[in-house]
Amino acid sequence: MAFPEDVLTEDEHVVLHLHPHGKALVRPVAVTVLAIAVVVAALVLAPEGPGGAVVLVVLGGLALVAVAWYALRPVLVWRTTHYLFTNERVLIQQGVFARDRRDIPLSRVNDHAMRQRFSERLFGCGTLTIDSVGERGGSVLSDVPRVGRVQTTLYELVEAQHDRQLPGDTEMPEALAEAQGGEPLPEPG
Repeated sequence: MAFPEDVLTEDEHVVLHLHPHGKALVRPVAVTVLAIAVVVAALVLAPEGPGGAVVLVVLGGLALVAVAWYALRPVLVWRTTHYLFTNERVLIQQGVFARDRRDIPLSRVNDHAMRQRFSERLFGCGTLTIDSVGERGGSVLSDVPRVGRVQTTLYELVEAQHDRQLPGDTEMPEALAEAQGGEPLPEPG
Protein backbone atom coordinates (compact mmCIF):
# COMPACT_ATOMS: atom_id res chain seq x y z
CA MET A 1 0.00 0.00 0.00
CA ALA A 2 1.72 3.15 -1.21
CA PHE A 3 1.50 6.33 0.77
CA PRO A 4 -0.94 8.78 -0.86
CA GLU A 5 0.90 11.59 -2.63
CA ASP A 6 -1.98 14.02 -2.02
CA VAL A 7 -0.87 14.56 1.61
CA LEU A 8 2.35 16.18 0.41
CA THR A 9 2.68 19.91 -0.21
CA GLU A 10 3.66 21.29 -3.60
CA ASP A 11 7.44 21.49 -3.00
CA GLU A 12 7.61 18.50 -0.64
CA HIS A 13 9.23 15.24 -1.66
CA VAL A 14 9.67 11.89 0.05
CA VAL A 15 13.18 11.08 1.26
CA LEU A 16 12.39 7.83 3.11
CA HIS A 17 9.22 5.74 3.21
CA LEU A 18 9.42 2.86 5.67
CA HIS A 19 7.25 0.23 7.29
CA PRO A 20 8.28 -1.40 10.57
CA HIS A 21 10.99 -4.03 10.17
CA GLY A 22 10.02 -7.28 8.46
CA LYS A 23 10.64 -9.22 11.67
CA ALA A 24 7.02 -8.38 12.50
CA LEU A 25 6.04 -10.94 9.85
CA VAL A 26 7.87 -13.90 11.44
CA ARG A 27 5.06 -14.78 13.85
CA PRO A 28 2.27 -14.51 11.24
CA VAL A 29 4.16 -16.83 8.90
CA ALA A 30 4.84 -19.30 11.74
CA VAL A 31 1.17 -19.27 12.82
CA THR A 32 0.00 -19.85 9.25
CA VAL A 33 2.42 -22.76 8.72
CA LEU A 34 1.41 -24.29 12.07
CA ALA A 35 -2.31 -23.93 11.29
CA ILE A 36 -1.85 -25.61 7.91
CA ALA A 37 0.16 -28.41 9.54
CA VAL A 38 -2.57 -29.00 12.14
CA VAL A 39 -5.31 -29.15 9.49
CA VAL A 40 -3.27 -31.51 7.28
CA ALA A 41 -2.48 -33.74 10.28
CA ALA A 42 -6.17 -33.79 11.19
CA LEU A 43 -7.07 -34.77 7.63
CA VAL A 44 -4.58 -37.63 7.70
CA LEU A 45 -5.21 -38.84 11.27
CA ALA A 46 -8.92 -38.16 11.79
CA PRO A 47 -11.04 -41.28 12.10
CA GLU A 48 -13.63 -42.10 9.44
CA GLY A 49 -17.22 -41.23 10.13
CA PRO A 50 -19.13 -38.39 11.80
CA GLY A 51 -16.69 -38.09 14.73
CA GLY A 52 -13.80 -37.45 12.34
CA ALA A 53 -15.81 -34.86 10.46
CA VAL A 54 -16.55 -32.99 13.71
CA VAL A 55 -12.84 -33.04 14.62
CA LEU A 56 -11.96 -31.66 11.17
CA VAL A 57 -14.57 -28.89 11.38
CA VAL A 58 -13.49 -27.87 14.91
CA LEU A 59 -9.76 -27.91 14.10
CA GLY A 60 -10.36 -26.16 10.78
CA GLY A 61 -12.40 -23.44 12.51
CA LEU A 62 -9.77 -22.97 15.22
CA ALA A 63 -7.04 -22.81 12.57
CA LEU A 64 -9.02 -20.21 10.61
CA VAL A 65 -9.54 -18.04 13.72
CA ALA A 66 -5.85 -18.38 14.66
CA VAL A 67 -4.73 -17.35 11.18
CA ALA A 68 -7.15 -14.41 11.09
CA TRP A 69 -6.18 -13.09 14.54
CA TYR A 70 -2.49 -14.01 14.86
CA ALA A 71 -1.44 -13.81 11.21
CA LEU A 72 -3.72 -11.63 9.10
CA ARG A 73 -4.22 -8.88 11.69
CA PRO A 74 -0.47 -8.31 12.36
CA VAL A 75 0.25 -8.28 8.62
CA LEU A 76 -2.43 -5.62 8.08
CA VAL A 77 -1.06 -3.55 11.00
CA TRP A 78 2.46 -3.84 9.58
CA ARG A 79 1.34 -2.91 6.08
CA THR A 80 -0.70 0.12 7.18
CA THR A 81 2.02 1.57 9.43
CA HIS A 82 4.04 4.19 7.56
CA TYR A 83 7.11 6.12 8.66
CA LEU A 84 7.52 8.85 6.06
CA PHE A 85 10.42 11.30 6.07
CA THR A 86 10.17 14.23 3.67
CA ASN A 87 12.22 17.35 3.13
CA GLU A 88 9.71 19.23 5.34
CA ARG A 89 8.37 16.86 7.99
CA VAL A 90 8.12 13.41 9.51
CA LEU A 91 4.74 11.67 9.10
CA ILE A 92 3.78 8.71 11.23
CA GLN A 93 0.61 6.99 10.08
CA GLN A 94 -0.98 3.89 11.62
CA GLY A 95 -4.31 2.15 11.46
CA VAL A 96 -6.18 -0.52 9.55
CA PHE A 97 -9.77 0.74 9.76
CA ALA A 98 -9.34 3.91 11.80
CA ARG A 99 -6.30 6.00 10.95
CA ASP A 100 -3.98 8.01 13.17
CA ARG A 101 -1.46 10.35 11.59
CA ARG A 102 1.09 12.55 13.25
CA ASP A 103 3.00 15.25 11.38
CA ILE A 104 6.19 16.62 12.91
CA PRO A 105 7.62 19.60 11.02
CA LEU A 106 11.41 19.34 10.76
CA SER A 107 11.69 22.90 12.07
CA ARG A 108 10.17 21.73 15.37
CA VAL A 109 12.41 18.69 15.90
CA ASN A 110 14.76 19.50 18.74
CA ASP A 111 16.08 16.02 19.59
CA HIS A 112 16.05 12.50 18.26
CA ALA A 113 17.44 9.36 19.84
CA MET A 114 17.97 5.79 18.73
CA ARG A 115 17.84 2.64 20.89
CA GLN A 116 18.73 -0.89 19.86
CA ARG A 117 18.48 -3.91 22.08
CA PHE A 118 20.78 -6.83 21.35
CA SER A 119 18.10 -8.75 19.47
CA GLU A 120 17.26 -5.63 17.44
CA ARG A 121 20.92 -5.24 16.50
CA LEU A 122 20.86 -8.78 15.16
CA PHE A 123 17.82 -7.96 13.01
CA GLY A 124 19.12 -4.52 11.99
CA CYS A 125 16.30 -2.49 13.47
CA GLY A 126 15.60 -0.36 16.53
CA THR A 127 13.50 2.35 18.10
CA LEU A 128 13.70 6.00 17.07
CA THR A 129 12.33 8.65 19.43
CA ILE A 130 11.69 12.13 18.05
CA ASP A 131 11.19 15.03 20.47
CA SER A 132 9.73 18.22 19.10
CA VAL A 133 9.06 21.69 20.47
CA GLY A 134 5.82 22.00 22.43
CA GLU A 135 5.27 18.25 22.65
CA ARG A 136 4.77 16.23 25.82
CA GLY A 137 6.94 13.17 25.47
CA GLY A 138 8.42 12.03 22.20
CA SER A 139 7.04 10.30 19.16
CA VAL A 140 8.25 6.71 19.24
CA LEU A 141 8.83 4.81 16.00
CA SER A 142 9.22 1.12 16.83
CA ASP A 143 11.07 -1.52 14.80
CA VAL A 144 12.57 0.99 12.37
CA PRO A 145 14.70 -0.86 9.81
CA ARG A 146 18.31 0.40 9.54
CA VAL A 147 17.58 2.73 12.44
CA GLY A 148 21.12 4.13 12.56
CA ARG A 149 20.95 5.24 8.94
CA VAL A 150 17.43 6.60 9.44
CA GLN A 151 18.58 8.68 12.41
CA THR A 152 21.48 10.07 10.36
CA THR A 153 19.08 10.93 7.52
CA LEU A 154 16.76 12.65 10.00
CA TYR A 155 19.69 14.67 11.34
CA GLU A 156 20.61 15.73 7.80
CA LEU A 157 17.01 16.71 7.04
CA VAL A 158 16.71 18.76 10.25
CA GLU A 159 20.01 20.54 9.51
CA ALA A 160 18.98 21.26 5.92
CA GLN A 161 15.65 22.66 7.14
CA HIS A 162 17.48 24.80 9.70
CA ASP A 163 19.83 26.11 7.00
CA ARG A 164 16.88 27.03 4.75
CA GLN A 165 15.25 29.02 7.53
CA LEU A 166 18.28 31.07 8.55
CA PRO A 167 19.89 33.49 6.15
CA GLY A 168 23.47 32.53 5.24
CA ASP A 169 26.54 34.46 6.38
CA THR A 170 26.63 36.44 3.14
CA GLU A 171 22.94 37.27 3.37
CA MET A 172 23.02 38.45 6.99
CA PRO A 173 24.32 42.01 6.40
CA GLU A 174 21.76 42.54 3.62
CA ALA A 175 18.97 41.11 5.75
CA LEU A 176 19.88 43.40 8.68
CA ALA A 177 20.10 46.43 6.44
CA GLU A 178 16.80 45.61 4.79
CA ALA A 179 15.18 45.25 8.19
CA GLN A 180 16.58 48.64 9.24
CA GLY A 181 15.80 50.29 5.91
CA GLY A 182 19.41 51.31 5.22
CA GLU A 183 22.58 50.31 3.49
CA PRO A 184 24.15 46.90 3.99
CA LEU A 185 26.70 46.74 6.79
CA PRO A 186 30.30 46.25 5.67
CA GLU A 187 31.53 42.65 5.78
CA PRO A 188 34.04 41.94 8.55
CA GLY A 189 37.46 41.44 7.25
